Amino acid sequence: MASLTVDIQLATDDGGIPADDSFQTWAETAWLGDEESEVTIRIVDSAESAELNAQYRNKTGPTNVLSFPFEAPAGITVPLAGDLIICAPVVEKEAREQRKTPSEHWAHMVVHGMLHLQGYDHIEDDEAEAMEALEIRLLAQLGFCNPYETEDTEKDS
Repeated sequence: MASLTVDIQLATDDGGIPADDSFQTWAETAWLGDEESEVTIRIVDSAESAELNAQYRNKTGPTNVLSFPFEAPAGITVPLAGDLIICAPVVEKEAREQRKTPSEHWAHMVVHGMLHLQGYDHIEDDEAEAMEALEIRLLAQLGFCNPYETEDTEKDS
């Protein structure tokens, strides 16, 4: 299994952010590549998330995770997976709403974002099913429950 270097950037003073080694473990577990690579995980506040969400996705307000895969210019090979931008207040709020531990939801956001960096998507139903199944398997390897069962339970109540 190829190694993954994880660079953590803390751009918020929100509390409750997991330790760097947790991010390292979660990201490494979700790195499915055969080559060594590097990812930057930037933890931001709502204002920075909303600004990036508007600029890159034309959507209003902050979001839980944004993924920016690295696209090297032609002829350049650099071992970079890309950047994940995770909004601490949104992750904490969603964890409460979905009745998950903060750690469960942080891990899910890292795994979800890492899969996006590797080309997985959930726009089409069949792609969504494949991505969710992979997320469930990777999170189970990390000792976490199916994140979608919790959400489905919420929707049913």
